[in-house]
Amino acid sequence: MDMNYKPNPEYLVEVNDLKMYFPVKTGLFGRTPLKAADGVSFAIRPGETLGLVGESGCGKTTVGRALIRLYKPTDGDIFFEGKRVDDKSIGGLRKDMQMVFQDPYSSLNPRMTVEDIIGEPLDVHKMYTSREDRRDQILNLMEMVGLNAEHATRYAHEFSGGQRQRIGIARALATKPKFIVCDEAVSALDVSIQAQVINMFEDLQKQLGVAYLFIAHDLLVVHHISHRIAVMYLGKLVETADSDELNANPVHPYTQSLLSAVPHPDPKTAKNSKRIILEGDVPSPLHMPSGCPFRTRCRFATEQCAKEMPQLTDRGNGHMVACWNK
Repeated sequence: MDMNYKPNPEYLVEVNDLKMYFPVKTGLFGRTPLKAADGVSFAIRPGETLGLVGESGCGKTTVGRALIRLYKPTDGDIFFEGKRVDDKSIGGLRKDMQMVFQDPYSSLNPRMTVEDIIGEPLDVHKMYTSREDRRDQILNLMEMVGLNAEHATRYAHEFSGGQRQRIGIARALATKPKFIVCDEAVSALDVSIQAQVINMFEDLQKQLGVAYLFIAHDLLVVHHISHRIAVMYLGKLVETADSDELNANPVHPYTQSLLSAVPHPDPKTAKNSKRIILEGDVPSPLHMPSGCPFRTRCRFATEQCAKEMPQLTDRGNGHMVACWNK
């Protein structure tokens, strides 16, 4: 934690050098730190969506959970509206920072009705004046996410996956937050339902001015919803840029490989596009390679890549890339 670090007032959320290490037992008495997030820095403006992408196990969810203090960071600074997020301040910030979880089947209490699930944040923060006011707020939230009033007395198991995720979104919106972490919020849904939920996220952003950290591994979805995109590999950010700029001009070899795997609807474009296949397996986060973590799979790797991790450097217009050879 850097007590001298001064947050920028134009950002709603600012993350500086976030580290999240989990001690893993190795051998009889040994413990090795699993570096789920290692020196991650980014910022999000009010009403903006930052997409965080990368393959499974790269640390995306860990970053999202550390942001809203579901995990206590090992090191680094997190600021919300210029105020440091720590064990003391998080209680007062809970209303403004919410999360929509990946699995709509396990994130809802099966013993509670929809009305009680959505109303729970209102109860915790005492955000109503009477029972009628509470019910009116709940019905208004349900209408906002496309649920009918008669759904209020039902239980979560009576709904489809898409409807359950809408219940989770309504619950997150109950406290009128300024920032929501969407952790793979559409990955468990059918493609047709995904489109509906993504459009709903966009409509809610226009209506309420809420900012999102949108965590996903589907680059098409992220490109559609995000203003900016950050690409993560083995606990480190390797590239960040505006959404259109990143898709049109990926610089880091890992980003190029990810984008080459995105299917093209136009047969001509699909025929002319070359798939960049990465060789080798993803290294274990318990035994990270020296220097750049991507070097063991990179076709441009040199001796310098093995010696030192490159820093994110600006390649123009805020396009940040961590690579020695690009």
